[in-house]
Amino acid sequence: MILYNVTINIDNSVHDIWLNWMQEKHIPEVLATGKFTTARLIKVLIEEEMGGTTYAIQYTTDSKDTLDKYYLEDAPRLREEGVRLFGDKMVAFRTELELVSEFWQNKN
Repeated sequence: MILYNVTINIDNSVHDIWLNWMQEKHIPEVLATGKFTTARLIKVLIEEEMGGTTYAIQYTTDSKDTLDKYYLEDAPRLREEGVRLFGDKMVAFRTELELVSEFWQNKN
């Protein structure tokens, strides 16, 4: 499994509008590409020196090939709207992660 992690710092002046846009429009549109099976929106609890609020959005997909298809076929269009709406009020960076193993607490 591949995790596509997008970390975003959003200026507090547009935070509520951005958060609503992410939950109601952007994340559903990314999932609608059919290239990801799940998405998690996670708030980072550490205060940034630069201010604003930071979130990590983690999308899961089956392979690096599928992620590469997303980059080629969908990412430019989907990223453009965020840049147009939030411009310099939003800073993003992306990380690709591969799940090696997963552990769960046994509650017997």
